[in-house]
Amino acid sequence: MISNFRLHIVSLSLLVGLAAPWAANAQASISSVGSGSIEDRVTTLERISNAQAQLLQQLQEQINANQSDIDSLRGQIEQNSYQLSQIVERQKQLYQQIDALSSGSNASQSGAGGDAAASAGAAAGTGADAGATASSAAPAQSGDANSDYNAAVALILEKKQYDQAITALQAWVKRYPDSTYQPNANYWLGQLFYNKGKKDDAAYYFATVVKNYPKSPKSAEALFKVGVIMQDKNDTAKAKAVYQQVIKQYPNSESAKQAQKRLTSL
Repeated sequence: MISNFRLHIVSLSLLVGLAAPWAANAQASISSVGSGSIEDRVTTLERISNAQAQLLQQLQEQINANQSDIDSLRGQIEQNSYQLSQIVERQKQLYQQIDALSSGSNASQSGAGGDAAASAGAAAGTGADAGATASSAAPAQSGDANSDYNAAVALILEKKQYDQAITALQAWVKRYPDSTYQPNANYWLGQLFYNKGKKDDAAYYFATVVKNYPKSPKSAEALFKVGVIMQDKNDTAKAKAVYQQVIKQYPNSESAKQAQKRLTSL
């Protein structure tokens, strides 16, 4: 559409460019009509007038076509703006729901690390046990990683069906091991198990994020959650080690601030 509009503009420019010298010639022709018989002069004037009318008609048609393209583009821009505002609003609602779920379980933001994650993974016990804790059957998967992930998250944010969400996410992480959503899915599992009070299982999934996806934005937050779990279990030494790891690896993160506060209180 935009390329056609540009083409129309170029055509209009060329048309106007052609019209200018023609109009000058027409004026010259009019000024020279004074010679010859009246019939010849009338005929010449009629020919000039018809040519001008034809040119004006062509210009008007070109202007109308360009205006139609402009109106169409304006409508498309308005539609895109509306759709973008809807997406932004939906994203804001999702973040608010995530924050509410996180704060409801006494969890904070940010965290990550390697050595502390390995230690936390060992302290969490076996991850295989965590894979068989959900009581409800996982919903049918479509075979598309993104669609299935969104469906699993919808069980958390929209339907509040947390046990079904655990089952769905556990099935998802096994079926789509190469998906870029793996850190998020494991983090969600950690959060869901923490909310259920199953802290060993939660620590396993948080540690999985830290160990396997250290560059993920969720890694820092997951490591901090591991420290919280260690503190909840009264394992002060490991909690301190994890908090120190958060501060060391993510000094400018919100998780580092939270880790420093908890470290000070220990």
